[in-house]
Amino acid sequence: MELWYTEKQTPSFGITAKIRETYVTEQTPYQHLVMLDTEEFGRMLVLDGMVMTTVKDEFVYHEMVAHPALFTHPNPKKVLVVGGGDGGVIREIMKHPAVEKAVLVEIDGKVIEYSKQYLPEIAGELDNPRVEVIVGDGYMHILNAKDEYDVIMVDSTEPVGPAAPLFERGFYQGIYEALKEDGLFVAQTDNPWFKADLIQQVNRDVKEIFPIVRVFGANIPTYPSGLWTFTMGSKKHDPLEVDANAIPEIETKYYSPRLHHAAFCLPKFVEDLTK
Repeated sequence: MELWYTEKQTPSFGITAKIRETYVTEQTPYQHLVMLDTEEFGRMLVLDGMVMTTVKDEFVYHEMVAHPALFTHPNPKKVLVVGGGDGGVIREIMKHPAVEKAVLVEIDGKVIEYSKQYLPEIAGELDNPRVEVIVGDGYMHILNAKDEYDVIMVDSTEPVGPAAPLFERGFYQGIYEALKEDGLFVAQTDNPWFKADLIQQVNRDVKEIFPIVRVFGANIPTYPSGLWTFTMGSKKHDPLEVDANAIPEIETKYYSPRLHHAAFCLPKFVEDLTK
């Protein structure tokens, strides 16, 4: 007998993977959590029926959340990650020696617990002494922080359940106030094939608050459609003005100094969503 897991990415389209083993199936206080081992993508974290990360392709998402932002800010000393309890973004942040402290605020402690157990190659830096892990509400953490962070990264699920408030205009306003005078933020903003309206709305909202707004993309095969977008809002620093020759080489699998600018070159139908 074969066991397959299917994520219904729309009511009429899905992605499916053959399962070797199911490690965890649990309804946490916030969401339904499943940890699987798949034949094609290895160990996989699924929340509320949506693939969050796999050991095969996780590096794309985590590198692209972290490095474009950290190489755009000239001196990112204090960084906040909202969500991201698997620890992948934190792992990438720790590759930047300028970062003195990274704060992770994850609402669901079970995500952290099971990621440490089943995804150690992703969660391995959560115990780094430069990292503070808070199990709590990232939305409220943002609203209570003023002029505190150089860079904020929103590593959320799709805009359903506990992550829904993380796509609201008020949240982006809170981010602006939580950032220092030259701060910037980046957030994952879903895919243009199935969530074009979301990308347009986020872009409009962020443009009302931040003077510099840029959208960039990456290929992530286990995410809906494979084409994923990220939105950066900045008070002063423009990622397109970064000197690629000045970006130091770090250990990555997807991001590179040459890709830094290339990622912002969007297909025209995606670019049109940001006008």
